[in-house]
Amino acid sequence: MSLLDHTLSSIRPSIDEDALNAARDRLANQAKPAGSLGMMEEISARLAGIKGCIDVHLKNKQIVTCAGDHGVVEEGVSLFPSEVTPQMVYNFAANGASVNVIAKHAHAEVTAADIGVAHDFEPDLPIFHKKVRHGTANFTREPAMTREEAVLSIEAGIEIINELNQKKAVDILGTGDMGIGNTTPSSAIIAAFSGIEVEKLTGRGTGIDDQTLANKIRVIQRGLDLHRPDPGDPIGVLSKVGGLEIGGLAGLVLGAAAKGIPVICDGLISTAGALIACELAPAAKNYLFASHRSVEAGHVYMHEHLELEPLVDLKFRLGEGTGAAVCMELLDLSTRILADIKTFEEVGITNVQ
Repeated sequence: MSLLDHTLSSIRPSIDEDALNAARDRLANQAKPAGSLGMMEEISARLAGIKGCIDVHLKNKQIVTCAGDHGVVEEGVSLFPSEVTPQMVYNFAANGASVNVIAKHAHAEVTAADIGVAHDFEPDLPIFHKKVRHGTANFTREPAMTREEAVLSIEAGIEIINELNQKKAVDILGTGDMGIGNTTPSSAIIAAFSGIEVEKLTGRGTGIDDQTLANKIRVIQRGLDLHRPDPGDPIGVLSKVGGLEIGGLAGLVLGAAAKGIPVICDGLISTAGALIACELAPAAKNYLFASHRSVEAGHVYMHEHLELEPLVDLKFRLGEGTGAAVCMELLDLSTRILADIKTFEEVGITNVQ
């Protein structure tokens, strides 16, 4: 059995219903108006169901930022050249990027992962060295990658989870991305699964102007028309119009779900990876939290497709795992809301029903 097949078969079809119901019962009887802490209450209950207990502690917080390059950049869809991708990986490794700063505040560790960067990193660089190939092909001319490479990119993400968990049990995972041009394949992926017009799904990425945006829309449509990806074949969608780091992100979600680890996905690209994962294993959605809603046009449609409500809307359009890092603190707080707020009975308040 392949690593991917083994992982898919290891994902529990549902979380611990007893723990989930016990959490909801405690929340309903806490010394406050029922439901008055809104989404935080449901987050805490879901975490209880995932972990199988009321008193959840999220100590080992990990963020993995998957990186890859994209042949479609040749079509002029991005403000920045592909050379920026490896430069940013070095920045992550040196703790100098936005996600590093935000994650430090959340007491989370960030590690970059080379899934498909068009650059050879030094073997001792402190990242996950999981390169499948040096960037994807230009999907307006040929498939972004082979089907075998798509599977390998997913398995790279699974391997990362297994390696992290072997060192120390991971309590919560955040996913992030780096790859110049990667909003283009991400928009193509949601278009393939949803059938929604490309114009509605495509945003400005790094901040492109109207003319470049119009070109980006044409490029995505050209790739979809050429390959006609089948929404019933998630690996086929990934291989035809996806990205290697998107495959890695899908593998992170699947690997975490197989081990009962809650996952906070970041922006458009991380959510594209989560979308691939949940198309392969619908039960993976039980372990998934959407951190924020980015300004990228397609992000709202991804959330709707996954039936996920983002926790915040900070007008981010960065990626890297920044939104996931912000929301790690919210999930951490939600565990204390459930476990530490006293019930009416515990504090001796009567006649409140």
